[in-house]
Order: sequence, then structure tokens, then C-alpha cells
Amino acid sequence: MIEKLISVPFFQLIRHKSVQNFIFLLIIQSSNILISLIVMPLLIQSIGVDQFGLVSLALSVILIANVFIGFGYNLSGPREVALNQKDKNSLSEILSTVISSKLVLAVLAAVSLLVAVKGFGLFPEYQVILLYSLLMLFSEATLPVWFFQGMEKMKLVSAANVFSKLLYLTGIVLFIQGPDDAKWVNFFFGGSAVLINLLLLAYVHFQFRIALVFSNWRSIISSLKDNIYLFLSAFANHIAVNGGIVVLSFFASAEMLGMYSLAERVSLVLRIVPALIAQAIYPNAAKLYESDIQGFYRFMKKVYASTLILCGLMVGIISLLAPFIIRLLAKEPLPESVLYLRILVFVPMIASLNAGNTVLLLIADKKYLLFNASWIMLLAMLVSAVTATTLFGTVGLCTAMVMSELFVFLLTFWIILKKCPELIRGFYGKSRNGQ
Repeated sequence: MIEKLISVPFFQLIRHKSVQNFIFLLIIQSSNILISLIVMPLLIQSIGVDQFGLVSLALSVILIANVFIGFGYNLSGPREVALNQKDKNSLSEILSTVISSKLVLAVLAAVSLLVAVKGFGLFPEYQVILLYSLLMLFSEATLPVWFFQGMEKMKLVSAANVFSKLLYLTGIVLFIQGPDDAKWVNFFFGGSAVLINLLLLAYVHFQFRIALVFSNWRSIISSLKDNIYLFLSAFANHIAVNGGIVVLSFFASAEMLGMYSLAERVSLVLRIVPALIAQAIYPNAAKLYESDIQGFYRFMKKVYASTLILCGLMVGIISLLAPFIIRLLAKEPLPESVLYLRILVFVPMIASLNAGNTVLLLIADKKYLLFNASWIMLLAMLVSAVTATTLFGTVGLCTAMVMSELFVFLLTFWIILKKCPELIRGFYGKSRNGQ
């Protein structure tokens, strides 16, 4: 009976490593969102709205610093690991170099923030909270998700992430009792993550027999140089994706900002889906590109079509349910937020269109082309967002965010067509002879 079930296409599908990667990555993201939703009212009740706002501000600063610490290794790391899955010496070198490089970047970021706080008196309202949040920099540095992603063994790391978040939630419930405890919120977040990350690295060392040592400075500097384009691309993309509300803050009231932010958050959650699919298929796609180029294109076409269908269904469902979703989140009907959401919901749809182009550039190791596309996208987003918001208000901004995504899809397609036409022909062209 079990053998018959396994022979069914659905069960064969979920046994595919790329599908399992997606499921476990989805579990990680879902648990992060769920814990955030649980923790938010607990914190507001215990430390108050004012201190919660300061904790959130400190977290925003740390998240920006974490983009620097990540330095694009979440993009390059899985590819390198996937291509060397059976070579323990190469895996040891990759793991050691990436962790060492990220630790160096974490120290630099921590020292910079210490100087900013103690030397220049920046962030005056939440200096203490920010200093206690520095541990989160080292949780980012020691995070080994990229390694397990490349090894296509995501089950353990997804379970570990859930356990880390439960530790954090336990700390909040047991130890955060009043406004004076606000400084411990991000500290518990970082501390629980560092603890679990170290246990995961120990597991890698003993289970996979992979040595983890601090790399020499030459290897670290060489690694950082190789990743500079990916880091700058990630930085530009972070600003382009999250910069809409910053632009709007110069033109709109706090009430309008709140209504836009509500719709934007739903859109950003949906945007995670094509990103997770790209991350899930990345290791297998990298191996196919090196060993079976036609198999790579067949695989990419199937995934691309499935992604577009899935995201298209999401757009339709969210558009229909927009009034209910906004009422559920805001506890009141907000027609403006409903309108904004029905426009912004097209952002993840168009982002899924460009996911194929992005994977092509990453797999082919065309980092400089991705860098060019990312920074042109950022410039286009800023110009269109400021212009549209000035002329048409918040609706103009929402439309500009959608058009920016469409622009970057067309731009990336054109860049690949000009520089790597064989990738466009293989991916978008018609299959021949069963290819």
C-alpha cells in the first residue's frame, strides 16, 4: 500500500529535493511570521507602545547592518556548496571562509555602531536597546541556513529555527515584565539564535565530518572581493523593495503611512513566495547547469511555469479577499488600504516573472550583470516613486512600485539578451527534440 502511494505523482513530487527545500524554507518563514504576530501584543502589553516602537527602531538598524554582514553569501554560498556536495575538503574550506568572513563583518558592524552610539551620540532615544541588540549581528554571522540549503538537507535547520523562535518566545514571557526590560527583547532574539546556530555548526562538524576553522586573512579578503557585486545588489534590492514607505513619509500624514504600511506588509509577505521557490531550486539548478544544460533548461521552465500559475492564483485570491484581510488586520474597514493592497498585490506577481532571470544570472555566475540591474532598478524606483507620489499621492506610489518591478523585469531580460543570449534562447525558447 505504501509503495503504491509513493508511486503516485504527487508523492513523487514532494519527495523531490527542490520541493522539500521549498517546504522547509516556507516553514522557516512561516514560523518567523507567526512568532512575530504572537510576540507583538505581548510586548505592547508588557513594555508599552513607546518602548515597543524603540525596540522596533533598534531592530531596523540591526536588519540594515545584517544586509552588510550577509554580504551576498546567502546567494553565492548555496551554489558553491551544491557544486561540492561530495568533496569534504572543499566544503570545509567554503564553510570556514564564509563563517569567518561574516564574523569579521559582524565585528566591524558592531564596532561601527558602538562608535556611533558612544562616540557621536547617535540614536539618543534607544542607545541602550541598540547596544543590547548587537548580539543579533553575530546570530546573522553564524547562521548556517545557506549551507544546509546547498546540501539540500533543510529538515533539521527548519526545526532548529522553530525551536530558536520558541526559546525567544519563552524568554519574552518569563523575563519581559515592564518598560525597563525593553533592552532585553532583541538580546533574547539574538541570544537564542546564536545558541541554536552554534549547535547546528557543531552538528555539521560531527555529522558531515567537516572541519570548521578560522580562515586566513587572504582567503577572507579574496572571498569578500568575489562577493562585492552580490552584496551591492542585495543592498540596492533591500532599499528598492522597502523604500516606498520612506518616500511616502515625506509627503503623507502618519495616518496615511499606517494605511499604506498595512497593505505593503501583505504584499511583502506574498513576495516571499517566488523568492522561496528561487532559493529552493537554486542548488539543484546549479548542479544541472554544470552537468546537463538541457536538463537545466527543462527544469527551469517547469518551475517557472508553476511559479507563475501559483502567484497568479495568489493575486486573484488576495484581490478578492482584500476587504476581509484589511478588516482582519486593522480591526476596522479601511477602504484606502484595500485599494492600495489591490494595486500592490501585483508586485509579487511581477517579481515572480523576474525570478527566472535572477536565477539565470546567479547560476551562470554573472554577478556584475545582477549588480547593474539592481542599481538601475533602485534609481528607477526612487525617481518614479517620488514623481508619482508628488503628482498622485499614495495611489501614485503604489502604481510606481508595480511599474518599477515591471521595468526591472524588462531591463534584466534585455541585459541577459545582450550579454548572454544563449541563456535567453535556452530558457525562453521553444524546446526541440524533447529538450
